[in-house]
Amino acid sequence: MIQTIEWKALPRKKGTKSEVKQNRMKGLLPAEVYGKGHPNVSVYIKKKDLLTRPHGNFLINLVIEGDPEPKLCILKDIQYNYLGDEPIHVDLYEVTLGLELDIEVPIEFAGKPVGVEKGGIFEAHLHSIVVRTNPRNIPEKIVVDVSNLEIGQVLHVRDIIPPENVKIMTPGDEVLAVVSEPEVEEVGEESSEGASA
Repeated sequence: MIQTIEWKALPRKKGTKSEVKQNRMKGLLPAEVYGKGHPNVSVYIKKKDLLTRPHGNFLINLVIEGDPEPKLCILKDIQYNYLGDEPIHVDLYEVTLGLELDIEVPIEFAGKPVGVEKGGIFEAHLHSIVVRTNPRNIPEKIVVDVSNLEIGQVLHVRDIIPPENVKIMTPGDEVLAVVSEPEVEEVGEESSEGASA
């Protein structure tokens, strides 16, 4: 079952840029909460919570100060500064239990392909796929065993066996991974000259 963590949040009024900047200095990040059939809510979350989040997919029990009911959310998007090293804004998607949603799930490749043992090169073409499922059934990740892949063999999305109650939405003919032929080094003129010198 997917992991559920708790984040505490403070209500946020549409304030000035200086107010947002001051709160960022206090370790708070502006966040927008939205979802199908839910009103948009602006909040501040702790930057520390974001940076220490689990790997893969997880659900967030968002407890907003002054709000009697927590909101069940998924992390939808993180916006970074122009250097790409500092989060500046977060989008959270409020889910409804019992209502299916489409979500990206990370792919984890397990095992060493036999083709690699024979000198082939493993190439991952996709690192995530889109699935449709109920929030409680969202996989943290999907593990794909590649140990039987021979040189020249291709693994497609249709080869993935999804978890129960999870439907894969990424087209089945998309290439997931391949073990390609080993690269043959061509001996150039420079290296042959070097050998005779």
